[in-house]
Amino acid sequence: MEYHESVDYLESLQRRRPKLGTETTATLLSALGRPHEEIDCVQIAGSNGKGSTARMLERVLREDGYDVGLYTSPDLDDVRERILVDGRKIPKERVCSFVVEIEDAVERLREAGDAPTYFEVLTALALSHFAAESVDVAVLEVGIGGRYDATSAVDPVASAVTSVSLEHTDLLGETIEEIARDKAQVAPADAPLVTGADGAALEAIRTETDAISVGSDGADVVATERGLDSPVESAISITAPEWSVETNLPLPGTHQATNAGVAAVLADQIASVDHDTIARGLRKAHWPGRFEVVSREPIAVLDGAHNPGACETLADLFERYAYDELHLVFGAMTEKDHEGMVEALPDPDSVFLCQPNVPRAESLAVLADAFEGRAGRIDRSGSVLEATERALLRAGENDAVLVTGSLYAVAEARDRWSRLQVPKRTETESEARSVLEGMGLEEPVVEATAERAVGRTVKTYLRDPQAERISRTFEAIGGSCTLSPTETSTRRVTTVLSGTNAQFRELIDELDGEELGLAHVSSQLREIVEDDGGGREDDRRLPWNLETAVMGVLNVTPDSFHDGGEYDALEDAVARAEALVEAGADIVDVGGESTRPGADPVPVAEEIDRVVPVIEALADLEVPISVDTRKAAVADAGLEAGAEIVNDVSGLEDPEMRFVAAEHDATLVITHSLDTPVDPDRTVAYDDVVEEVVYDLQETVLLAERAGLERDRIVVDPGFGFGKNAEECFELLSRLDEFRALGCPVMVGHSHKSMFDRVGCEPGERLPPTVAVTAMAAERGADVVRVHDVAENDAAIRTVRATDDR
Repeated sequence: MEYHESVDYLESLQRRRPKLGTETTATLLSALGRPHEEIDCVQIAGSNGKGSTARMLERVLREDGYDVGLYTSPDLDDVRERILVDGRKIPKERVCSFVVEIEDAVERLREAGDAPTYFEVLTALALSHFAAESVDVAVLEVGIGGRYDATSAVDPVASAVTSVSLEHTDLLGETIEEIARDKAQVAPADAPLVTGADGAALEAIRTETDAISVGSDGADVVATERGLDSPVESAISITAPEWSVETNLPLPGTHQATNAGVAAVLADQIASVDHDTIARGLRKAHWPGRFEVVSREPIAVLDGAHNPGACETLADLFERYAYDELHLVFGAMTEKDHEGMVEALPDPDSVFLCQPNVPRAESLAVLADAFEGRAGRIDRSGSVLEATERALLRAGENDAVLVTGSLYAVAEARDRWSRLQVPKRTETESEARSVLEGMGLEEPVVEATAERAVGRTVKTYLRDPQAERISRTFEAIGGSCTLSPTETSTRRVTTVLSGTNAQFRELIDELDGEELGLAHVSSQLREIVEDDGGGREDDRRLPWNLETAVMGVLNVTPDSFHDGGEYDALEDAVARAEALVEAGADIVDVGGESTRPGADPVPVAEEIDRVVPVIEALADLEVPISVDTRKAAVADAGLEAGAEIVNDVSGLEDPEMRFVAAEHDATLVITHSLDTPVDPDRTVAYDDVVEEVVYDLQETVLLAERAGLERDRIVVDPGFGFGKNAEECFELLSRLDEFRALGCPVMVGHSHKSMFDRVGCEPGERLPPTVAVTAMAAERGADVVRVHDVAENDAAIRTVRATDDR
């Protein structure tokens, strides 16, 4: 079964039915061998904040070394986002095999008049996947209520109710007390329920079970937000009777401080997690679409508030930000209390009404009535992306743009910042066919289309109306546009454009004045078309702006895998740096901690003592110095000592790193990495290693941007050897030009890596393949190569350059 067929099957399942209870889910789990009995489960219920709390708990437990499954809903773009193991989406292959396995059980239930819902089947899929991956803990966001929710088929080891408000009154009860008592049924048998509820809701919960309350003064655990530490983080404190935590949280707001307190208490219950670890985990708990600051000038925020209570919380938080005018992008579902939401939101100067591309989206006319008299200007924009573009165009640098009303609206608006235009290598029909395969097309369509797809090709993901408009426009001017069958759960269409440079330029001109947010798509395409795979501006501030630069490795460590102990004396390190520059190095990368498999971590003070004297001694060197570290404190000391670049092989494992780099206006190298040091026993199933690494890096780059870094000062490294096997490393190399979609310089760190075992080269024999990969990387447009043997690799780059200059 193909992936799109599996998704179609899941999407065909009913969303709601009159029968309440967990029996149907239990039957599905029995058919799968009762996988939920193999894992410890945590349930998190609540009216608002349960997804954020689940994410925080998951991140804290991962920080403590646990393998963690996370099940949440809804998704932004892809059903697989709902089911994560250690932050990675469930593989497509697992979804396909599950559907094949569960079909018979679903059909038997349907024949018995007990057809399961979409949520019940997804819950079974999540628990099956978590058991197959042998997670230590599965964190489950409860759907509706608690008593009859599908997730309540498990016996939790810990549980929480985040908050209680009037919702789903037809199912849960007509009063706060009734709803609270329903949600309290997720309580575990052997531990108190943790809750952020207060007042009547808390009293009702305590009639059902023992509870630990989290909140303001008077709660069992006091969680306080002390204010914004930056536009993207707030400072919080959590105080329990026997411990306390202080940290920054990338989910601002008093309500999120309470949610963080709930997550912290759960972590303490489940695993007695060290409280410094709780602080680090909470700071890493990013949750897209939940008060996500995506721009600073103007300040632009995406927030999925979808009921009056959530909108009131959003308005309170938005008051913290200084702005001249507020431009509101608003789209909501038909069943929501629009009047209550509008009344709760801050008064906008202009409103841009929109309809997310889902059947339940409310009409513009109804939304306009709700805003009548509450905004200076009401624009019925139509599509979410067009509304977002109009709002951004109208906003001045000191204004604010807020997208809210529904997570569906937020998901579509977020495309503007997260969408990638990925250049594909399709010089032959075989290469074109490989791009088209996996799109859910029939084989005859792939065969017929492959010939037309030879030439310049770009792959992207668009919403239905955008894809249809681009397809008509590009086909009319002679280009080839291939669209995947729409996967309802993703609400996006895989779009492959192939044509000549002239046809792409004509398409760009045609789209410039288009609506549906296509003007921004046009500008993205222009950047790709005008970049022929490594064209660089004549800007000499950074060494890679003219040609592929060589970063020479200087390890001042006793245990690095290639040259450990050779240069740990200061005079030896300085002599080595001078020799690297003499041999052709454009950058010298000074590292004080090995990241080889099995390497012992180096304390911050010791690492600083290793690298800072060397950096200071290299002050007169005529090339930039990079500090190779995954610790923000070491980076800060290295930059103070004179370094200009931070090479972070952990991919921002230290959440302070992006702020340190921004404060120093430094260049930051971000490596795609699963573990640092590398864990050779950890494997990851990639559906497409290149596309997934590009996606992961894009999300990390967005975090760096929001800390204040410009994208041209962020360098991305695919991370050869960091959680990828040899075959995957060579696939990354083969398709290196796809990383140009990120709009960042690209670095390749491959020197003497174990990937060369694949070509029969043992340690000590890896210089020739290293030089070969350097040449291939330079030919594919790499901006930097990081190597130990500078002279040989510089010669390879000069050879490629001579060939290009003919």
